[in-house]
Amino acid sequence: MKIRLYSPADFDTVTKLWRSAREIAFPEFQRTKGYSFEEDCAYFKNMLLKENDVYVTELDGIAVAFMAIKGDFIDQLYISPDHQRKGIGTALIAHARILSPEKLWLYTFQSNLNGRAFYERNGFIATKFGISPPPESEPDILFEWKAKSE
Repeated sequence: MKIRLYSPADFDTVTKLWRSAREIAFPEFQRTKGYSFEEDCAYFKNMLLKENDVYVTELDGIAVAFMAIKGDFIDQLYISPDHQRKGIGTALIAHARILSPEKLWLYTFQSNLNGRAFYERNGFIATKFGISPPPESEPDILFEWKAKSE
């Protein structure tokens, strides 16, 4: 497993895995409010890549996961459905902790039961329940992780 910075050659693979992982994590949202693949690509290119550092996880030279992070905020973390529950997400969280060793925070939809369990297993605590901003306007959760004081 190799974690590295995103490169433009990753675009097609990463946007496709992002979409397929979201379809599994939030099937009802994707069915009722989901965006077209073209809209996903535009968002990835014009927002995620411009506002975050993006890291890709490779297995055997193939991108299987990515994390978009800005400072201590994890904006996105997705693993290809075929590669979930194999330690890849945990490796990305460990990488995020190297980048931001004091604290990390993120939001996920309340309906993302697998994601919620994953973050809790990795030491994150649900600290606030609310509604995500438009256009999603979905019930969400703020998760926070803080390094333990010695």
